[in-house]
Amino acid sequence: MDGTLVDSTAGVVGAWHLFSESYPHIDVHDILSSAHGVRTVDNLRNYCHITDPEILEEEAERFEKAILTSSSENGRQGIIRLPGVQPIIDELAPGRFFPNPSWAICTSATRSYATAALQAANVSIPDVFVASEDVTNGKPFPDPYLLGAKKCGVKPENCLVFEDAPNGIRSGRAAGCKTVGLLTTHSREQVEAAQPDFIVKDLTSISVKRTANGVTVTIKGN
Repeated sequence: MDGTLVDSTAGVVGAWHLFSESYPHIDVHDILSSAHGVRTVDNLRNYCHITDPEILEEEAERFEKAILTSSSENGRQGIIRLPGVQPIIDELAPGRFFPNPSWAICTSATRSYATAALQAANVSIPDVFVASEDVTNGKPFPDPYLLGAKKCGVKPENCLVFEDAPNGIRSGRAAGCKTVGLLTTHSREQVEAAQPDFIVKDLTSISVKRTANGVTVTIKGN
């Protein structure tokens, strides 16, 4: 979701700077270069060294609320829809093909935050929506995409994953899916290191067509 369908960078930066007041030992610059695509609870456990499950859950909720509130503070752009998203959403409209959904969101965010972020960016919520609390192991483990494929009623090897984060690409590959790496949040070198099947600038390089047998995807160039 983040970095693929919506851009919440402004809010994430604001949230980490806010948390640096409570956890002064963290290096915000280092975190921003490596934490994308990982569940909030995992990032807070790794970087803020929170081990108490109750505190971890409370702080994860506070962090994701901070993303929403800080995204438009101090002249920041807010949470916005990324280029190329709308034509794909229009073609694969939620509800249009139910009970045979053609796409899913498998996000490292909580359902509460992800829903709010999609609404803020005016992106439709799909029929299949896998959030961080739906899996025991988040990305780069395969669990999110395995569950997404299962809920869509298809085999993982018949799925195509779109990811901007190296951990997300690794998750899709580990699940047995084909992967497309987007250069929206990481360098080409970082994306290449995760070994996606294809690399594109963003979703403007992708066109989709729903067919009787599934979805045809055209990649217009690296």
